[in-house]
Amino acid sequence: MKIAITGASGFVGTALQQTFADNVVIDRNDDEAAILKKLEGVDAVINLAGAPIIKRWSDPYKKVLQESRIKTTRALVQAVNQSEVSYFISTSAIGIYPDNKQCDERCKDRADDFLGSLAYDWEQEALLCHKPTAILRFGVILGKEGGALAQMLTPFRLGVGGIISDGKMMTSWIDIEDLMRIYRFLIDRRLSGIYNAVSPHPVSNYVFTKALGKALHRPTVLPIPKFVLQIMYGEAASVLTGSKEVYPGALQAQGFTFKYPDIEASLKHILEE
Repeated sequence: MKIAITGASGFVGTALQQTFADNVVIDRNDDEAAILKKLEGVDAVINLAGAPIIKRWSDPYKKVLQESRIKTTRALVQAVNQSEVSYFISTSAIGIYPDNKQCDERCKDRADDFLGSLAYDWEQEALLCHKPTAILRFGVILGKEGGALAQMLTPFRLGVGGIISDGKMMTSWIDIEDLMRIYRFLIDRRLSGIYNAVSPHPVSNYVFTKALGKALHRPTVLPIPKFVLQIMYGEAASVLTGSKEVYPGALQAQGFTFKYPDIEASLKHILEE
């Protein structure tokens, strides 16, 4: 089975290339003709294209975030629709859901902010694909080689990691190994629809922080005030301070089982590797 991947140089894309050895990389600068050429002999396409979200959102950078997701997905979908590709998986984020509300895929409420609109518009482009299509809404992806956890390790190892504000906000997360298993699960079954790529056990920021400190054998006594993150990232701080309590109801209904459903087990296996 041959897989084509956009956004292959990132954390998830790199893991996918290791998971699916027979793969081809589609560059964001490829035009439609180049994409069609690369799609020859490809069974499934995984779309990860998108500029990094954790960066101060100036108006020009918001445009970059939008175009790197929406325009890139539009060009890709147009090519997929003309190809012999039989399956398409695109990406979104749990930022589409409102804060402070328990949500699975049945939740129709949408966050009334930039992230909510960005995720919604991104999904609408993907759903124009004529082939069987799945969309994965990512939670916080945990792995040692990249993502949020990799950025946390240095301050926590130095003993200066701590809870954000009062630590009550919820974090919906997924182990990178389980994420790779989700991709294989979807592709093997050609499942269509929206799927939350999150563990069935979201945790508060306090629980997450204490679990990470325990796994690293480091103290976690220095709280991080929200205003510090707002000074550093501006509006983008909402990615770090938002409270998303999201559940993978659709995946579980299809029979998917998580290898690392609990935060302690996930951090232990990641940090002991």
